[in-house]
This record gives sequence, C-alpha cells and structure tokens, in this order.
Amino acid sequence: MKQTLSLIAILAAYPALAEETRQLDAHEHGVGALNIAVDGTTLAMEFHAPGADIVGFEHAANSQEDRAAVDAAVATLAAPLDLFVLPAGAECSVTQASAELESEEDHEDHAADEDHEDHEDHEEHAEHDEHEEHADEAGHTEFHAEYTLNCANPEALTEITFAYFDTFENARELEVQVITASGAQAFEVERDAPVLDLRSQF
Repeated sequence: MKQTLSLIAILAAYPALAEETRQLDAHEHGVGALNIAVDGTTLAMEFHAPGADIVGFEHAANSQEDRAAVDAAVATLAAPLDLFVLPAGAECSVTQASAELESEEDHEDHAADEDHEDHEDHEEHAEHDEHEEHADEAGHTEFHAEYTLNCANPEALTEITFAYFDTFENARELEVQVITASGAQAFEVERDAPVLDLRSQF
C-alpha cells in the first residue's frame, strides 16, 4: 500500500506530466484531474476538480440548498466505481474512499516556506495587482477525492469508462495521469469521448 501511494507521488516527478499539474493549478473551469497508480492488485486514484464543475458554483456554501448540493456531491464522489467504470473482469472493489470540498485557503495553508517568501516578494513589487488577483480567487473551491481499490485481475484493466461526465454536466475534460510497472503516461479524456484505452499500460 505504501508503495502505491509513493507511485502517485512519483507522478509529479515526471517532466512530461508536470504541465498537466500546472494546468489544474490554474483552476480552469470544466477541467479536472485524475491520477492513477497501479501496483500489483492495488489501484489508487486521486481526483481534483473545480467546485463549479461539480456543484455549479464556487462561493461558500452558505445557504441550506448550497450545503445540500455539496453534501450530495461528496457522497457521489465517494463512490468511485459509479464514476470511473472499470471492466467487470478486473474484479475491482473499493477498500477506501474519501471526498471533500477544499477552499483556496486550504491550499495556501500547505504552501512551502520558499513559496511564501516568493509570495512576499511579489507583494513588494506588485501589491495592487496581487490584491486584485486574490480577490478574484477568494471564492475558488475544489473537490478532492482519494480512492484505493483492490483488483483481483489487474491484467483486465484495459479501459476506464467515465460516467463522471454524465453525472456532472459542467465537467468537460479530465487530465488523467497513469503510472504502472510499464511506466507513466498522460491522457486527456473529454466529454464526447469518455472511454480511456489502457491496453498500452499493461
């Protein structure tokens, strides 16, 4: 299990995949990201998507209706096999699933010290511009989910069908990064072509 989680971390070390991560960091509406690591019979997934893609808004869920929408979305995201449909022959079952809504502030809390120093330098040289930028981003939220599955027959993981797009009408695209024993590869899965062929990965 620890090895699988480390494989997901290794995704960020692949230069060819770094741009995909930066694109998500830019918070592009309609575009989410799914990292997948397969290690033996264990399949781990990490999912991110802008709040607007999932619930249709990014402001704080203050009203009862908004809170209900967020709760429903979290419950839906906690059922990965309903969103990312795997071949029945792979015999995959969920062993762990968690989902939550994160705010822009949550990400800032985890920033590295040197990033904070760069941030301060930027304030000194362009305080006004940065203030406006932060004002624009203040309402940004992102859904984050992590899954661990056990697949009795991993060699049957030949494709993923993204029912995700049928579930969330505002989602247009997912940047998918897959790492297996054969290496790492990046894909773009779009709403009008929601099936990802994984045969080259196994």
